[in-house]
Formats: sequence, C-alpha cells, structure tokens
Amino acid sequence: FLGTSSIAIFVGLFWVNVIAPGAEVEASALSDVAGAHAFEAPQDPGGVLQVIWAQFRALVPENPIAAAAQSAMLPTIFFSLMLGVFISIVEHDAHREASVREAVALVRRFFEGVYAVMLEMTLKVIALAPIGVFGFVLYAAAAHGFQVFVALFGYAATVALALAMHALLVLPVLLFVIARRSPRRYAAAMMPALLTAFSTASSNGTLPLTMERAVEHGGVKKPVANFVLPLGATINMDGTALYEAVAALFIAQVYGIDLSLGQQLVVALTGLLVSVGAAGIPHAGAVMMVVVLTAVGLPAEGVGLIMAVDRVLDMARTSVNVWSDSVVCAIVDRFTPAPPEACDRAAQNV
Repeated sequence: FLGTSSIAIFVGLFWVNVIAPGAEVEASALSDVAGAHAFEAPQDPGGVLQVIWAQFRALVPENPIAAAAQSAMLPTIFFSLMLGVFISIVEHDAHREASVREAVALVRRFFEGVYAVMLEMTLKVIALAPIGVFGFVLYAAAAHGFQVFVALFGYAATVALALAMHALLVLPVLLFVIARRSPRRYAAAMMPALLTAFSTASSNGTLPLTMERAVEHGGVKKPVANFVLPLGATINMDGTALYEAVAALFIAQVYGIDLSLGQQLVVALTGLLVSVGAAGIPHAGAVMMVVVLTAVGLPAEGVGLIMAVDRVLDMARTSVNVWSDSVVCAIVDRFTPAPPEACDRAAQNV
C-alpha cells in the first residue's frame, strides 16, 4: 500500500512540476478571491538529506498536545497512528487482565465517538460548500474574467493526467509483472466497482461490490479479499495522495512560491501520512488538504482556490483508490497459498 501511494505521489509531483498550471497565473487573479493577503514564502529547510533526517527526527513529538496546538502536523499524525496501533495491540492481548483490556476498549470507543462527531461536523460544513464555491466563482469571473477558469482547467487537467498515468500505466505494470495477471481482463472484472466508485466518490460505499467482483470475477481468494480490500479502503488512497501533492504545488505556484526539492519531499511525506488517515468518503482529500498546506507553511485558505473543481476530481481519484486496492489485492493473492477450493473457473479466466 505504501509503495503504490508513494509512486502515485511522485507521479503527481512530476507532472505538476512539468506543466506548472499555476505558474502563469497572476497571484491576484485567484489569491485575493480566497481572502489571502501578502504571504511570505516558507523557509527552505535545506538539502534533501537534511530534510529527510529532520522529518524523521520530528516524527516523535516531545509533547503530543503541544505539537497539535502548534499545528506540527507530521508528529501529530505519527503519534495518532502509533496510539491507534498500540490501543489495538493491548486490547487484543490475551495475556492482559480483562479489566485492562476493557479499559483500553473504552478508550478506543471514546476516540471512535470523537471521530464520528468531528466527521459529522465536517460533512455539515461541506454541505454548505456549494454556496461558497458559487460565490467564489461568481466573484472571480466578474473580477478577473476567464483567467480564473483557465488556471483551474490547467490544474484539473494536470491532476487528471497524473491520475490516468498512475491508473493506466503504473498499476497495470505492477499487476502484470508482480501478480502475473492480465491487466485488461482484471480491469474488466473490476469495472462495475470502479464505475460505482466514480459515481459515489466513496471507497467505503463501494467496498462490498469491490469484494464481490474481486472474488467472483477476479479470481481472488476470498480470505485475501476479506483482509486486503477493507484494509485498503481505509489506508490505501493512491488517488488522494496524488491529488494532495498536485494541489499543494498548484497553490504554491499561484502564490508565486517556488518550493524546493526538500519542501516537496515534506509535501510527499505529509501527503502519504494524511492519505492513510483520510476517510473513504466524498471530499475527504479536500479536508485533509489543509494538513498538507500547513506542513509546508502555505496558507490554509488556499484550499478555496481548488474547491470549484474538486467534485469531479474527487470522483476520479476515488476510482483510482479502488483500482489500486484491487491491484494490491491481486498481488497479495499471488503470494498467498491457495486452498483446494480456490481453484475455480473465475481464476482461470484472469
């Protein structure tokens, strides 16, 4: 999962640097519409090795609460991931006393409740987004003409090109070389799930169909699909990670900020981590985009620049997320011993 997401991020970074969709836009044409003012470029963290070492050192916070209060996103995300992992370990440790496991289960349920409440609040805010986007586009068009739409079209085309390259070239190559499967036949088997993901923009909502297609038509062993696909729908977000990298650099280009290689590595690492924690729901990537921008010192209001085209891109990147889950599932299936009953006709057709 981490491997495919990392490749997706670097595909996105490659194309946004080559095309530079925001480089030709006057900063005032979009930035003042989003409510931004004069903005100081973030400080270059140094060379590549310095950045890598600094980010790994910063992953473990001395004070998690202080890190969250100071918007230190990488250590906050890392601490949250580790806390979740060890909550699961202790809760399912048979050698622990029952009272301890019950207490840890209570902690888990508390965070599940907090997550559900915060997610519901976020969804209610997102429900009002079309009103804000309408006002944004209306004012932008009146104040700056079609330059706004040219910039957004260039951004959307860059994201679409990067997603297409990852979905139609990178993932099929991995499927053919590692899983030893026909990309054309496997894609045909998974097509209903991919189309459903595109129409709903929800990986979680598509999960039952994805599992059914992988097992019944893709020849994947049921135990493998039952384990890999739900996990992938939660933590494997290739399309989301790619989108966040492209969007962050586009926003930097609009503001006239040239991010160094080191800063782009920070974008890549942050995008990888937040994609792991992104919910499989519509617009989850746009919500997590604020975290990526904050990590490299870009203004969070820059998210407003891309919301006008986010819905269509959300549908596309969700399809890539589900396709990546399916490819990884096929790869894992190849290296998993098959029970006798797994040799069915569906497996022979792929």
